[in-house]
This record gives sequence, C-alpha cells and structure tokens, in this order.
Amino acid sequence: MTRARMPRPHEVAAARRDPRLLRAVQERRQDDAWRTRGTCQSVDPETFFPAPNEPADAAVALCRSCDVQGSCLAWALDVGDCHGVWGGTTPRERRAMLVAWRGEVEPDLGAIDDAGPPVRDRLLALVPLS
Repeated sequence: MTRARMPRPHEVAAARRDPRLLRAVQERRQDDAWRTRGTCQSVDPETFFPAPNEPADAAVALCRSCDVQGSCLAWALDVGDCHGVWGGTTPRERRAMLVAWRGEVEPDLGAIDDAGPPVRDRLLALVPLS
C-alpha cells in the first residue's frame, strides 16, 4: 500500500474554487437524511471503492447526477474519509479539499471556546485538526 502524499499548494488553491467543495460548504449539516436519498442506494457499493489501479469514472459519473452530492461530500470531509468516491470526488481530490475544508469550517470552532473547558475538550476531540 502506498502512502498518500500531502496536497501541493496549487492543488489546494484549485480545491478552494471547486464547485463541488463550495456546494458541500453550503449543504454542510443541512440534511441529516441525505443517505436515504442518494443515487448510490441502488448501486453495488463496490462501484464506489475501486481498486487503486482501477478508474473511478463510473462512480464519479453516478455522483454527478445525485441530488445529495454536496451533503455526501460534506460528510466525507467532516469525518476525514480518504477511501472511495464520496460526493463525486476521488480520494486524491478530497485530500486537497480537506485542507481547504478545514480552513472553511474552523471558524465554527470559535463558538466551542465559549462552551467552557470540559465541553470544549470533548468537542475538539471529535474534530480532526491535523
């Protein structure tokens, strides 16, 4: 198994402008039931987890027509999932998006400081910052 490399600055800059990421930021936590309406519900899950030497084109094409693409990508970025196709993105694309994502959603953590040390510490343990 190969180790994933850190995205380069130009990849992160491109990710910040990617319409899929912009949609995910808008739809973040907007729809908790997105999984029940995904196009992927009627497709073999193996389609979305191709082997490293196989193309992910079929999965990405299915995601393009899905109504919950933004919520799906937001979920994958929130949990830091780096395997398979989520929200129409490959793992490589998501690694660059994840850097941009953390810059976008980090301001939300400012409200955590007001919650007090015990609550803040529990919440920060749930958020992958590195």
